[in-house]
Amino acid sequence: MTEQNIKQDVLERISKIPIVKTLGFEFIEMSGGVCKAVVMYDKKYDGIFKSFHGGLLMTVADSVSAFAVLTLAGADANITTTDMNIRFLAPCRSDVTAVAAVIKLGKTLAPVAVELFDENGVKVAVAQVNYMIIRK
Repeated sequence: MTEQNIKQDVLERISKIPIVKTLGFEFIEMSGGVCKAVVMYDKKYDGIFKSFHGGLLMTVADSVSAFAVLTLAGADANITTTDMNIRFLAPCRSDVTAVAAVIKLGKTLAPVAVELFDENGVKVAVAQVNYMIIRK
């Protein structure tokens, strides 16, 4: 299967996930264990400090991690988040670009490293998300 076919299969699956539509993900790259996407900033996503709400940035990190895993495990793979952590480095008051890269696709677990950047390229957060691959 080609990278383009994998991307199309993953995009088809994730287009049915409500948060993808709600946040308006724009996918830049999706192949070989990497997912890069942009989520447009909107004041309705603000937290208490008038910047992109941290919980939503965690959602973005979690989502791009899942999509990166699917490029390796297959678009139909059953996966779930087991745990994640995020470190906020700076406020994000613009669109956010998230880049997720699978560290290792194991038999059961897949840790993923994520970096989030504002529109000026300032790193606003780093995260690690661990996914479990559920075998039938």
